[in-house]
Amino acid sequence: MGDFEDLKAAIEGEFPGWQVWRSDAGRWYATRSGDLSDSQLAAGYAMTVAADDPEGLRRLLLDQTREERGEG
Repeated sequence: MGDFEDLKAAIEGEFPGWQVWRSDAGRWYATRSGDLSDSQLAAGYAMTVAADDPEGLRRLLLDQTREERGEG
């Protein structure tokens, strides 16, 4: 597994509009850089997603992308 900054940049490049960070406990997070409407929140869009590792975070972000495209 690569360096955090490299993984962070790769994920943010793959999913524009999301800011990636890691907690002191090592959990991976991504937060949208923009706001969601009430209807988007009601439809299941998330402002922030969290996973144990970068692969899990990518899966969650892919799920969010599919929801936005109406593929979910």
